[in-house]
Amino acid sequence: MEPFQLRKHTYNVNNDYNKVIGITSRHGGISDYPKDSLNMALYIDDAPYNVHHNQAVVAHEIGFKTSEWVFPIQKHGNNIQEVYGADKGTNVFELTQKWFDIDGLFTNDKGILLTMCYADCVPVYLYSVSDNFIALGHAGWRGTVGLILERLIKAYTGDVNNLRCIIGPSVSAPCYEVNYDIKRQFIELNLDLEDCFEENTNDMYDINLQEINKRIAMRAGIKPEYISVTSRCTSTENNEFFSYRLEKGNTGRMLAYIGTRD
Repeated sequence: MEPFQLRKHTYNVNNDYNKVIGITSRHGGISDYPKDSLNMALYIDDAPYNVHHNQAVVAHEIGFKTSEWVFPIQKHGNNIQEVYGADKGTNVFELTQKWFDIDGLFTNDKGILLTMCYADCVPVYLYSVSDNFIALGHAGWRGTVGLILERLIKAYTGDVNNLRCIIGPSVSAPCYEVNYDIKRQFIELNLDLEDCFEENTNDMYDINLQEINKRIAMRAGIKPEYISVTSRCTSTENNEFFSYRLEKGNTGRMLAYIGTRD
């Protein structure tokens, strides 16, 4: 069953553990990417007023105040950061130098919404069914080959069997090609990933980042039955999501999020 279901402007994952898990769509805002879109990124050419309005739309829909959100400065790497209650509001209303070059967040505290922006890269979510641990990773090809999901899993100090992993909407294999050098970096991870690449007519390789992240999670100890993978693609469903590649960079960004309610 597809885990991400549309509410109104956001796609959310149902769960029994008081978790708020989801990603925004491209509809319902006031940005011009295109007209009336729900851009959630302050770092692109959009008026801050628009983004703040869009944040308020999402906050109302998911029931998590913007003052409780946190956001890092992403750089497509594999650095991760622990988050505490005192960090609430970081980089939400204006960007700072705090958490520069961070693409993974985790916390053991309730009442914090971990957020990051996406437009084709893979959002990876973790949560524990026995305590308050949650994590969010931004896994493009660089973050994935850098094993950012494995790093987030290892940040959990409890029993790995308590973790659940969700792999969210991103560009799918038929819509994302890489060259041989990038493929080689993945093969050197020794995860038996040959079937995650398919050579195409451009002498390039279609890459299945969602499946690769699933295998990374499994190698890190999460059982297959505890991993959910979306069927949603940001490129083929461009009417619902932003796609950096398809729209050649002239587009907004979705916001992925995970939090535990107080």
